[in-house]
Amino acid sequence: TVLQGIILLPLRAICIAFILLLAWLFASIATFRHRGKGSVPLKGWRRRMIQTTLSCLTRTLFFVMGFQVKVKGKVASLLEAPIFVAAPHSSFFDAIISALTGMPSIVSRAENLSTPVFGTILSSLQPVSVSRQDPDSRKNTVTEITKRALSRGQWPQVI
Repeated sequence: TVLQGIILLPLRAICIAFILLLAWLFASIATFRHRGKGSVPLKGWRRRMIQTTLSCLTRTLFFVMGFQVKVKGKVASLLEAPIFVAAPHSSFFDAIISALTGMPSIVSRAENLSTPVFGTILSSLQPVSVSRQDPDSRKNTVTEITKRALSRGQWPQVI
């Protein structure tokens, strides 16, 4: 009823903030002192930490927001599909796809990397960053995506 909604709304907001801060913490740990900052793929425990913890936290975040998602069929592995497309990607629902597929790299504008909290989380996903000021940005983006797709599993999938 209305009273339950009034009580649960702040509780949900606190849960969401806590989950985001946990995601930021794990992303910070995984990228701490990582050489290359986007030019060298995360490996070993760093990559596993991002894939497992951020995927789990993102699923939990969406569950707290009231979403329950079931996957029908099999999610393609990195070697089967180094690149996959989510369309139309115009909302936060892309994060659900990312969580269900093991937190792949994304293509994002470079300015997003400097956003507090979200920028750190985004950086841990090793995005292909696009600079809107660079006239060669499209060509560089295609080159980077191609390089990652042909890396035979060195880089995560690209969405």
